[in-house]
Formats: sequence, C-alpha cells, structure tokens
Amino acid sequence: MNITYMTTSELSERIKYDQRTIREQLKDSVLFEGVHYIRPFGGRKILYLWERIEEEMLNGVSLNTLTIGM
Repeated sequence: MNITYMTTSELSERIKYDQRTIREQLKDSVLFEGVHYIRPFGGRKILYLWERIEEEMLNGVSLNTLTIGM
C-alpha cells in the first residue's frame, strides 16, 4: 500500500482548508496522531497520511452523491 505523506501546507491546498484551521481545529479532534498523521523520528514535524484522511472525509458518502448530474 502506498502512503502519501503531506505537510500541513500541502494538505491545506488539497482539502481547501486554511493551515491554521487544520492545526487548531481539525488536528486532535478529527485528525488523530497515529491514524491521520505522524511525527517522524519523534520530532516536532507533522506529516499527514493522505489516504487515511481521504477515507475519513468520504466516510458515509456514496459514489452517487459524488456524481454530478446533467
């Protein structure tokens, strides 16, 4: 399984949320350490796991919901 590691800035661009919102509102309330992000080598830097976040965002959403009708 390939895992895409993203910085807060990269995640912000991908999900269209401000970096500050990710750090202050989503991290540790919706996005959890060890599940949605890691701190490599026990450091301060945070890397988000894109596939896990995408799965969480789409949880409960059917493909029909995502299809745009004409």
